[in-house]
Amino acid sequence: MIGWPLLVAASAMVQAPVQAQPAAAPVQETATEAYRVVLMRAAPGRLLDLIARLDRRDAILESSEQPTPLVMRHSQGDHWDLMALTPIGSMEDYFSAERQDRLREAELRDMIAWREELFAFGPDRSALAIVAEDAGLFHIEMFIALPGKYDALVEQRHMENAYLEATQRRGNFVFTRLGGAAWDVFTIGFYEDWAAFVAEPDLPEETFEQAAVDAGFEARNRIGTYLRELISRHNDTLAGRAY
Repeated sequence: MIGWPLLVAASAMVQAPVQAQPAAAPVQETATEAYRVVLMRAAPGRLLDLIARLDRRDAILESSEQPTPLVMRHSQGDHWDLMALTPIGSMEDYFSAERQDRLREAELRDMIAWREELFAFGPDRSALAIVAEDAGLFHIEMFIALPGKYDALVEQRHMENAYLEATQRRGNFVFTRLGGAAWDVFTIGFYEDWAAFVAEPDLPEETFEQAAVDAGFEARNRIGTYLRELISRHNDTLAGRAY
C-alpha cells in the first residue's frame, strides 16, 4: 500500500487506553507446512514496475490454482522493499521436477537490486489466510539466535503470544527456519490498520502483570529484556499490502 503515514501520526489519532479490536481468529501455533520467503529490494526507479509484475504473476498462479504469495511492502524498518510469503506445502513438493519452473524468475532480474531467500516452517495456510484477509498492516520481526539459544527463542515467541492473547490481543504467527538465509525465527503480526497496531486494551495494570507471569516471564517489563538475552540480531519492520 502506498503512502503509509508515520507511526507517530497514527499514534496521535488513537486515544489511549482504548479497547483493542477482538481477534478475528486465534493464532494457530502448530506449524504444519513450509513457506518460501523472499525479501526484495527493487532496482532504482523500478519498485512500482516490480509490484505490477508480481501482481500479474499472481493472477496467473491463481488462475492455475497455484498458491499465491502474501506480498508486503516496507513502510518502516529493514532495508527491503517487498516481502513475499508463499505456502509451498513441503520442501519435497517445492523442489520436485514438476515444479522446477517456479525457480526460474528471469523476468524479475532486471527489477531487483538485492534479494534474500528463506524457507521456513509455519502455520497452516488456511489459518493465516483468515487473519490476513482483513489485515492492512503487518509487524514483521526477524531473529538470529545466540548459540545454544534457538529453542529458548522459539519458546519465548510462544510465551509472548500467550501474554498477548491473555490481554485481549491476537498473537503473532511464528515461523522457524528450514533453510536458506540466516534468520532462525521470524514472526508476523496482522493488524487492520495503524490504529489497531497502537491500541492497547483498557485493562488494569495488574492484569497485564499477571498475564506476563502466567506466560512464563518474571514480569511485564522483563518480556523484552528476556528476548534480548537470546538473540544476536533482530530486525523489526512495519509493512502494508503491496497490492
